Amino acid sequence: LLNKTKNHPSYKYYSQLSSRPTAKLQNYNFHSTSRNMGDEVALEMNTISSKSPIASVISNVQSFYTLEAAAGNKLAAQEPWLPITESRDGNAFYAAFHALSSGLGFQALLLPLAFSSLGWTWGISCLCVVFVWQLYTMWLLIQLHESESGARYSRYLGLSMAAFGEKFGKLLALFPVMYLSGGTCVTLIMIGGGAMRTFFHIICNIVGVGSLTTIEWYMVFTFTAVLLALFLPNLNSVARVSLVGAITAVSYCTLIWAATVVQGRVAIDDHHHVAVSRGSDGVIDRICGVLNGVGIVALAFRGHNLVLEIQGTMPSSAKTPSREPMWRGVQIAYLIIGLCLFPLAIAGYWAYGDLIPEGTGAMLQALYKYHGRDTSKLILGSASLLVVINCVSSFQIYAMPTFDNLELRYTSKMNKPCPQWLRSALRLLFGCLTCFIAVALPFLPSLAGLIGGIALPLTLAYPCFMWIVMKKPGRYSRSWCLNWILGVSGMVLSVLVVTAAIWIIVTKGIGVHFFKP
Repeated sequence: LLNKTKNHPSYKYYSQLSSRPTAKLQNYNFHSTSRNMGDEVALEMNTISSKSPIASVISNVQSFYTLEAAAGNKLAAQEPWLPITESRDGNAFYAAFHALSSGLGFQALLLPLAFSSLGWTWGISCLCVVFVWQLYTMWLLIQLHESESGARYSRYLGLSMAAFGEKFGKLLALFPVMYLSGGTCVTLIMIGGGAMRTFFHIICNIVGVGSLTTIEWYMVFTFTAVLLALFLPNLNSVARVSLVGAITAVSYCTLIWAATVVQGRVAIDDHHHVAVSRGSDGVIDRICGVLNGVGIVALAFRGHNLVLEIQGTMPSSAKTPSREPMWRGVQIAYLIIGLCLFPLAIAGYWAYGDLIPEGTGAMLQALYKYHGRDTSKLILGSASLLVVINCVSSFQIYAMPTFDNLELRYTSKMNKPCPQWLRSALRLLFGCLTCFIAVALPFLPSLAGLIGGIALPLTLAYPCFMWIVMKKPGRYSRSWCLNWILGVSGMVLSVLVVTAAIWIIVTKGIGVHFFKP
């Protein structure tokens, strides 16, 4: 079509008027609906005589760009029907709420455990490096959200397929994306259900009533989370829930490290005993422990699998691209995240040292274990309740990619929006499946280092390679060298973390017990 346009008799005439005849057309928002695009072109052509052959040239070139944009985004026709892109009324504040709710959570409570393997110097250094590294890769993803052809990549898997090819991109990103969505929801059920039980036990000591079993608490949490999901049709509607999740995450992180500092350090003799016992490990065990600590620090920063989805809820045009408000929202969110993570890690290691328990809520478990009798029941109960509310809120945003993928199967086959009854049924099915996995595989958090190491390139490596492939920086330029170094380093770190996790599982073992949470 472009060759045919260039051979048009009026093309040379129009070329004399401008050295770039399509320059003005490239400013149009061609990834919008075809009706709006036609209106924009019609307004522009009002300045040109309807009998002029130039109008035919502009129409042909406009058609070419429309076809190019459609080829670059196969989901363009279905996006108004899917939960992630159904509503595009987001803004910088909504982006900050989503990024803060998805980026700050229970992984932060594990940071003192990483410091017990790394020590003060390497622990703080590693935390600073990974913080800057993941913030840079998030900036890369935000810039790659909109292509030059006008296509918008509102899903991480779609961007991976566009950069690496359909088969290879799906192979690289499908498992990490699905694990970070469904696997995180399973972990949230375990942590949220356990926090519910702890909160109720604190209340039981006051009112003297009975309690439910762990499985029943998992079911209560799942019912609450899925019931809320039924009233949140799309990702943009989760903004207010994400605000609640962000407030509760900041609150319980601050409450836990502040209460820990007030209570002071635990017995020095216990520190010495644990340090001696750990120092007797072999060289390989020490190296694997350090690598496991680095992996915990890297996994404390989450949310990269959702950044494109969050940006997909924003409007975009040539004058105000979505990357500008998205980056402002992310900067606000990660400033707050940094102010929460660093005090939590430093205060936790200062207070507990090597005595920090190994578990999904290490810092919270340490507070219950060592200061449960000295700390006010109000503080302990408030911390548990805040964790529950945060888990319910985070469940909504982490489940949304799975909801979107399930509805995509229906819309692709039926070529129409998913009816409300089917949307509700799919979400109920997802809730039942995640609850079943949480009950059947209670040892799943013990494999977090292994599975998380496999998903680590999604945060630290893949965005760098995507930038090189799609933006094509000059060979040996500053951008080219930086992204190659970070991308290769991320892949090497992933291999080392997975190897260390396998070694720890083989040498120390894990308690495998099915249907016994």
